[in-house]
Amino acid sequence: MEKLRKSKSFIPELPLVTESNGSLVGHILLTKIKIINGDEVFQSLALAPVSVHPNYQGKGIGGKLIMESHKLARTLGFKSIIILGHKDYYPKSGYQKASDFGIKLSFEVRDENCMAIELITGSLSNISGLVEYPTEFHK
Repeated sequence: MEKLRKSKSFIPELPLVTESNGSLVGHILLTKIKIINGDEVFQSLALAPVSVHPNYQGKGIGGKLIMESHKLARTLGFKSIIILGHKDYYPKSGYQKASDFGIKLSFEVRDENCMAIELITGSLSNISGLVEYPTEFHK
């Protein structure tokens, strides 16, 4: 995560944390990614990572972090988010299969685990292509 914070894809306003009694119990990070279709390049965000301390899981903290990050990203002018995550968890926050929008990852992954959300309705309706993550995701 430190490499992402030092990258050009980092957005200083988008890391969020939650605390309880002065201790960090959860955090989330959104970074810039691209969706590429031939010569067309579209900007989006990647949600990764999101985590909640095991003692605080199951209390809605992760969901609240996700929803708050959506609001903040929308305020900053971002229109969509892509995530590679658990097929039963993220749809609760509005995510659906990225393939429904014609968006795919550049590596093999189960279709139901690659998801996307439109922060602004219709923002992915005319966008399709391959997600390009910053090199810091791979290092």
